[in-house]
Amino acid sequence: MNPPVYLRNWLHRSPWMVRILLVFVTLSAVFQFGAFALSQNFVISYLGAQQEDVTFAIQMTYVGILVMLPVQFRFQRYFEPRNYMIVILSCGIALAAACLFVQDLVLFFVIRFLQGLVVCGIASCMFVHVSAYLKTEHRQVIPSVLLYGSVLANTVIIGMVASNVSLTADFQQLYYYIILFLLISLVIIMTGFKSRTDRHPYPLWQIDWVGAVFFVTAAVAFAYTIIYGSKFYWLTDHRIRLSILITVVSVFLYILREYSIKRPLIQVRTLLNPKIWLGLLLLAVYYGMKESINLLFGYTGVVLQWSPAQTMELGLFNLAGIILFMILSTALLFRKPGFFPGFLFIGFALLLVYHLWVYLLITPDLAFEDLIVPIFLQGAASGMMLVPIVVFIIRAATPAAGYTGLVIGAYARFTALLNASAGFYNLQLYYNQIYKESFLIHITGTDQQTAERLDSFKQLYLSKGYVPEQAAVLANGALSRLIGTQAQLLTVRAVFMQLSIIAGSIMIIAGIVWILASVLKKSNAVAQIN
Repeated sequence: MNPPVYLRNWLHRSPWMVRILLVFVTLSAVFQFGAFALSQNFVISYLGAQQEDVTFAIQMTYVGILVMLPVQFRFQRYFEPRNYMIVILSCGIALAAACLFVQDLVLFFVIRFLQGLVVCGIASCMFVHVSAYLKTEHRQVIPSVLLYGSVLANTVIIGMVASNVSLTADFQQLYYYIILFLLISLVIIMTGFKSRTDRHPYPLWQIDWVGAVFFVTAAVAFAYTIIYGSKFYWLTDHRIRLSILITVVSVFLYILREYSIKRPLIQVRTLLNPKIWLGLLLLAVYYGMKESINLLFGYTGVVLQWSPAQTMELGLFNLAGIILFMILSTALLFRKPGFFPGFLFIGFALLLVYHLWVYLLITPDLAFEDLIVPIFLQGAASGMMLVPIVVFIIRAATPAAGYTGLVIGAYARFTALLNASAGFYNLQLYYNQIYKESFLIHITGTDQQTAERLDSFKQLYLSKGYVPEQAAVLANGALSRLIGTQAQLLTVRAVFMQLSIIAGSIMIIAGIVWILASVLKKSNAVAQIN
């Protein structure tokens, strides 16, 4: 294993120090992606945005990552690593500073897209450099572990910082921390990397910028359709009809161009492999089910009235499950490359237990300790399945396809997260309406339980000094909030039961495949002996 030519000689004596520094630089990029998800209230209040606008801004960052990913692999083989990283980190600092002053929502969307380019530029470049310190057989797995593990974990880690900042200062101060991380990373690159290397740059052949424009157009239009569809009543609104048309046309032009040109962004022919589609389907189902944890975090904040710090402390147990089981799954990947059905069986079994546990447990009043085990199990399921599925997709792609498997996996993640966000949003609207209507049917002026509850609320407010008219209005409001809370709890239970059924079904299928594969392997071994 030859030391990388881009590092200064004094760093070659300490490979572990190099790994730590490179991972730190990577985290400074990934934190930019996760921090915004925790500043949603700031965007809503400061920019006058709606919740859909916040979700769209998050997806704009991911669109930037996706369009930069295939281009990034060309750039880092042409430009000097030190100079390239200095430019990318400087752009990241400038964009983080711009977030402090921007007041226009559209401009904020543009900044979030550009931050996606920066995040991808830093992270993918660092993972290539980390790979230089790995054995050949580990280079396909370890970067995926670091990349997807940091993406899964960064929301909890940055959330701990964000919750402490929000208690002592304006939430905008979080961007100062991001700038500080990027400045430290800049110092690491400037002091640890050589200004010039002896390597020969790989020719920067013509990049498919037209295909990149088609992809960005399709991704933005698709995100707009999924996120704003419910708000505008789908096809009844001309904006949604137009966005659907733009999505379909742009996807068609993108695939057609990638199929026809000599140096495409991705090898579209790879999609002819049925294993790729199996991996993409599993990745989409996994990501869709994984997002149910946001319902649980929302429940802790809205129903249980926990502080952000308490919710993030609960998230640490989720992080522990991710880390422990990601280490376990990585070790098994090296020792048993054909264990893929086993990963699925164990992972979906953990998801089944997690969803059933929450379904049976959730009430209007829970202690912190009650949610530790299910939250840990959800993280364990993520750690057990994510990297094996991604590696399965990458290995299913032909060697000539290069990074296509990784890029297509990222496309699937983007689509799955959008569908999960829209799906959970619409499921909550649907079930909330059903349960509220079922409650209202039984709430009448002659209903004894309703009258007693209203009277208890009214007496409570009278005891606090309100006049009878005010107490009656407040009592009605309290009853309405109680109905809303109960409807939300029943909604969460209904969603988690549906996900339990899906997880159980996939677990059974994976178990059958695992058993059949084991039997077939033993039969082949016996046949070879005979």
